[in-house]
Amino acid sequence: MELSPDSTILWQWGPVRLNATIVYTWTVMAVLSASSWLATRRLAEGGKTSRRRNLLETLVTFLNDQIRATSRQEPGRFLPFIGTLFLFIAVSNSLEIIPGFHPPTGSISTTAALAICVFVAVPFYGVLQKGVLGYLKHYVKPSVFMAPFEIIGEFSRTLALAVRLYGNIMSGSIIVGILLSIAPLFFPIVMQVLGLLIGLIQAYIFAVLAMVYIASATSVQKREEEKKD
Repeated sequence: MELSPDSTILWQWGPVRLNATIVYTWTVMAVLSASSWLATRRLAEGGKTSRRRNLLETLVTFLNDQIRATSRQEPGRFLPFIGTLFLFIAVSNSLEIIPGFHPPTGSISTTAALAICVFVAVPFYGVLQKGVLGYLKHYVKPSVFMAPFEIIGEFSRTLALAVRLYGNIMSGSIIVGILLSIAPLFFPIVMQVLGLLIGLIQAYIFAVLAMVYIASATSVQKREEEKKD
């Protein structure tokens, strides 16, 4: 049993390798791009209501509400990044129901890349909100001796994000494979449905944690201003 699609090499030319993780990632990207184009190509403000429009508005409203509840800030600037994370992970995990497809989130390289995106986004939004000096101040509060611990915390939570998502998706695939060998009819169907639900929950948790980390970097100034008032 293959634990990760990284081990499946589909094409190789010298040191250049094309593994299943890259192909599955491109597949998810293609599905998202095509779906976005089909869903929005005829949308217009004030146009007639349709199921497609209702679905899009429901999804955007849900993401906006979750971002607002987590960060206590307006969600506009965070929606593209958090929404992309959520949709990519959710679609990746949902496509597992297709025979032969393995979610790219079952690869530590994919989950590490997603976690690195969050790692970069935290200071990006922090600097955007408070400026370079304003953002760097939180590393030395309440004392300059806290700076090393703050930096270690930044790296450790990035590692935790990557390992958590990878571990949950990989373990689900292993359980389905074991049950398929034991009871090839009933149990795999139940586990596929359960795996689909868990995959959506993992996408939600990853997006919420990313927003929590970003909010912690952008809300300090707001709290200080409230104290001064």
